[in-house]
Amino acid sequence: MAKKKRTVPGLNASSTADISFILLIFFLVTTSMDTDMGLVRRLPPPPEDEQSEAEIDVKERNVLNVKINSAGNLMVNGDYIGLDQLCERAKEFVQNPNNSPSLPEKHAKNIPLLGMCAVTDKHVISVQTDRGTSYNVYFQVQNELVRAYNELRDELAKARFGKVYANCTDEQQEAIRGYYPQKISEAEPKNYGGEK
Repeated sequence: MAKKKRTVPGLNASSTADISFILLIFFLVTTSMDTDMGLVRRLPPPPEDEQSEAEIDVKERNVLNVKINSAGNLMVNGDYIGLDQLCERAKEFVQNPNNSPSLPEKHAKNIPLLGMCAVTDKHVISVQTDRGTSYNVYFQVQNELVRAYNELRDELAKARFGKVYANCTDEQQEAIRGYYPQKISEAEPKNYGGEK
């Protein structure tokens, strides 16, 4: 009797696709992606149809004009300053500690958890750039302005609640935001440098 030649069974490759898919999911879940850096900012709502620009009345003393030219130089209300001075200048403007007539007007406001306070919540910080301003300088200016608000809020939180703003409850944070509302406006870029 002749021996039958044995055949080698074929390799079952039906689960190869499943294994590849599982490996793909594993690497997607475990790999960390670089996150974009940027400013956490909530955009203002669009103006209502019946509201015109003429109706928005802001007194000149309530506006801090920050202008950035194409060379990255800062002008704040007509004075050239360095980037390292912007945070302190913004804090002084928003706070108006001595109730100066050249800084935002103070008025009494009843804020929950804080009571009756003299606040400058009608202030606006207006940032205007040149068309040639680098994004890096613009980002640094915005960062300094946000830092000014964060420092003011931390100081108030420590004085009133004994902890930093980030550790306060939602109600406490809302009260502090009522005292120091973040009002940064961005004006349309101009062409200060002369180059297009």
